[in-house]
Amino acid sequence: MFPKNKVIFSGIKPTGELHLGNYLGTLKNWAALQEQNKCFFSVVDYHAITVPYDPKEMPRQVLDIAIDFLATGINPEKSVIFVQSHVPEHTELAWLLNTITPVAELERMTQFKDKASEQQTVGAGLLNYPVLMAADILIYHAELVPVGEDQYQHLELARLIARKFNNAFGEYFTEPKAYEAPVPRVMSLLEPTKKMSKSAGAGHCIFLADEPEIIRKKIAKAVTDEGGGMGEHISGGRNLLQLFKVLSGDKVLKQQLDDQYRAGELKYSEFKPLLAEAIIKLLEPIQEKRKELMSKPKEVEKILRSGRDQARLIAGKTLAEVKEKMGLT
Repeated sequence: MFPKNKVIFSGIKPTGELHLGNYLGTLKNWAALQEQNKCFFSVVDYHAITVPYDPKEMPRQVLDIAIDFLATGINPEKSVIFVQSHVPEHTELAWLLNTITPVAELERMTQFKDKASEQQTVGAGLLNYPVLMAADILIYHAELVPVGEDQYQHLELARLIARKFNNAFGEYFTEPKAYEAPVPRVMSLLEPTKKMSKSAGAGHCIFLADEPEIIRKKIAKAVTDEGGGMGEHISGGRNLLQLFKVLSGDKVLKQQLDDQYRAGELKYSEFKPLLAEAIIKLLEPIQEKRKELMSKPKEVEKILRSGRDQARLIAGKTLAEVKEKMGLT
């Protein structure tokens, strides 16, 4: 059951190609949410620069993510689609919220500790990442935020910041709630106990732009098991079977495959091609739309400018009201 008449914000960092897990777990649900809600969907490029990156690649990556939004059904006539750095009110609000955010709360963030341990030096932007995320959400008075479990801690901090602001300056911000998409997690093809992630390597995931032959090869190499049990050692086969269940509408075939798997009789030489073709069929219209949009970058940029203008109308009003409440008039 999808929510109705809610204000929703979410974003994706331009840090590489999007994959099947991004589509099934995020973009597909964004497209459904926009039908009966006011949605703001952003390419959050400021978040992407909190770790080392290539500035020459950033413009292309931002455009590619925007194209993926549009190709997977995010409609600019129903949703506000924009690039985070195009709306400067986000960072100004983040500074104001920084003044009421305890440093101890930022230092306890799991993602900060994990990413900091991977770098020789840590920038202040990485520490303040969750405050900017809070600003992204609160500036549109978002009621719901579609997030994965790795972002729950950040969302709880956004709720805390909203409460601290309301307590200090009077009731104003809505405390946003998490919206968990009603789909199973898509796991890595090679390490099925881990979530599908582009950072693990190309073989671990199916990218939205993967050609059919590449998809067939990746599925052929995917980890499997003998079936028949429920222990962790058989997670490979269950992962592939679960993915097929999500993609296929054939209830009879899904039940047959499930029965075969539980009996330890599933023939992967026959099943894997079925799964590969289901993925290819799913991605075909997305890939056609991507190619069309990639040939018309000016049209995509026009959509992003329109989204920027819509976002700034609301963000500017919020920022003015926040500054008034804080005595900054």
